[in-house]
Amino acid sequence: MKKKNVLNLIKYYAEKNDAGFRTEAYEIARYFDSIGNYQLSEYIMALLSDANTFSPQMNEEESAFFKKVEISNESLPLPEKIKDNIIGIVNAVGHNAGVNKFLFEGPPGTGKTESVKQIARILERELFMVEFSAIVDSKLGQTSKNISILFDEIRNLRNPKKAIILFDEIDAIAIDRINSNDLREMGRATSAVLKGLDNLNDNVILIATTNLYNAFDKALVRRFDSIIDFSQYTKEDLLEIGEIILNEFLNKFHFAGRNMRLFKKILGLLDPIPYPGELKNLIKSSLAFSDPNSEYNYLKRLYKTVTKNLNENNLKEIQDKGFTVRELEILTGISKSQISRELKGGLSNE
Repeated sequence: MKKKNVLNLIKYYAEKNDAGFRTEAYEIARYFDSIGNYQLSEYIMALLSDANTFSPQMNEEESAFFKKVEISNESLPLPEKIKDNIIGIVNAVGHNAGVNKFLFEGPPGTGKTESVKQIARILERELFMVEFSAIVDSKLGQTSKNISILFDEIRNLRNPKKAIILFDEIDAIAIDRINSNDLREMGRATSAVLKGLDNLNDNVILIATTNLYNAFDKALVRRFDSIIDFSQYTKEDLLEIGEIILNEFLNKFHFAGRNMRLFKKILGLLDPIPYPGELKNLIKSSLAFSDPNSEYNYLKRLYKTVTKNLNENNLKEIQDKGFTVRELEILTGISKSQISRELKGGLSNE
């Protein structure tokens, strides 16, 4: 083994070049084998075999349909009903009972894809996402061929017990055949998916997500062992999740002050309160655009976004929404004493 092998390993690791890293590691293993250190050579080979690649001729970088997804360590606030279902999936996998195909359905921003990442983290599995935009092809018959190739790659995973396959937004090929302009072509595509799911290795976890569950082909729905509804958010759930998201951001935006009572009042003006994906962006942008010299400027910005207006001259209108004099001071920048005088003056003039 030469210095260049070590340098290449470091280089490929820094570049996140898995293919290059593995190739270099195999070369090192062959070197130890050539000098008679069979135990170390076999140890390196065993470590490499624990990582998933697709067919022997094709690794993840070369696959047209897969990309490896980095697992996030960020917390994912979910309602208890959905959280219980996620725990149930983890338990089902642990029981090795052949329950391995799951469908996550619900509107965008409800946490479907992020939940898959959390499951991969908990189960310590690699996560591979299918690029359906590359699978659907306008050429007659090609889509079903691509689907067959896709399932062949899944079948050839070297370590299926360490993999989760994510069919993100499977809608592209799963929508009811009667809605397609080319019934025969979509029929072939759906049949290819059905066949692939029927022959799926029990050791592979497959999770599909959809925003359009009601338009799904019913035969396809029946292939999944469990369907999780991600639209089960109450207003209280979303207020609580909003508070969790804000607390996480406040740890990064150190200049901003905490006023959860006012924050939840502002958020409560929304009807409906957006799902977590949109909610996170709303809170993040309010903080990002806020004045660093004003600890509560983000709340003023949030109020403006939520109500589409902040008429600082109409204090009574803001007060009627349930805000206190102190909260009016934060939202308008007008002192409490002046607000009190103006509100009293307004009442005496009525």
